[in-house]
Amino acid sequence: MTGQMTGATTEVADRRTRPWRPQPAALGAAAPPDRESLAVQTHGLTKRFGSQVAVNDVDLSVPRGAVYGFLGPNGSGKTTTIRMLLGLVTPSAGTREVLGLPIPQRAGEALHRVGSLVEGPAFHPYLSGRANLLRLDAADVRADPRTAAHRVDAALDRVGLLAAATKRYRAYSLGMRQRLAIAAALLAPRDLLVLDEPTNGLDPQGTREVRSLIGSLAGEGTTVFVSSHLLSEVEQICTHLGVMREGRLVAQGGVAEVRGTGTARLRLQTAQPADAARVLTGLGVTEVTVDEAPDGTLVTGIPGALAAEDIVDALVRGSVGVRSFTVGVPSLEDLFVSLTGEGFDVSG
Repeated sequence: MTGQMTGATTEVADRRTRPWRPQPAALGAAAPPDRESLAVQTHGLTKRFGSQVAVNDVDLSVPRGAVYGFLGPNGSGKTTTIRMLLGLVTPSAGTREVLGLPIPQRAGEALHRVGSLVEGPAFHPYLSGRANLLRLDAADVRADPRTAAHRVDAALDRVGLLAAATKRYRAYSLGMRQRLAIAAALLAPRDLLVLDEPTNGLDPQGTREVRSLIGSLAGEGTTVFVSSHLLSEVEQICTHLGVMREGRLVAQGGVAEVRGTGTARLRLQTAQPADAARVLTGLGVTEVTVDEAPDGTLVTGIPGALAAEDIVDALVRGSVGVRSFTVGVPSLEDLFVSLTGEGFDVSG
């Protein structure tokens, strides 16, 4: 296992209400997968720091071969959860298994098959990128020293740093330092890769390269557990999601499954927004919002039992002229806001 750690934060995020709110309990309806099919599994995982509960009764299920996006506002417990998975923090309660093996009882067997980057890289500033990786490789008792140079150069090449291998670490940009940390996690074959904000500090090109790297690793069978604040990136690379709020796991499952828990969104343009709102309210639709734009646009959530054609029929019978009518599944950003009450950085 590689990766560097800093102190975990337990800042509690502010709450804000939103017009619609999915029901994450529905995600637990399916039968739980067997332990052999999971790369990471926890039951009741809890961590307290004094009177502060940083992680509260978390049950993670990360399928083998998945790219699992771990989302949540700052202070929601993501990094503390990751540190407990890697045996770097002792839980206050609960159990955890990595690659089917209990932690910490069989950590030695499990964690050498895990590569990690947690919270940020930390290397010797006066050594080159290659020299830093050679030192890390030498600390691995399972690594063959005769092939160390080949492994290090292969890892550097994979993250696009081979040309800068002899440059001192202190001269690396933030993005280059992040790449070097990912290279450190790839010095040996890994069954599980745990990445905390892997695109931090990267320019758009570097972000695309990391996205491609994650995709290629997943294609080779490596399970990737990635914590990120870039929803656009998560949506492009992840097959599964877990969403944290104030220390609790509030949603989990495949991307389509999690997104499907959100209420469908209706967007209606009409010259009679007040009349349209009255008709929609009569159908049981709540939280109708009229956009500030002068085109009479209404936005609302649609109850699952209400069909779009029934809404159109009611509007026509109510003598409401309809300029446009669209219904769509909520975006990942909408879902995140509804689950956590937080805004989010969706830049990519």
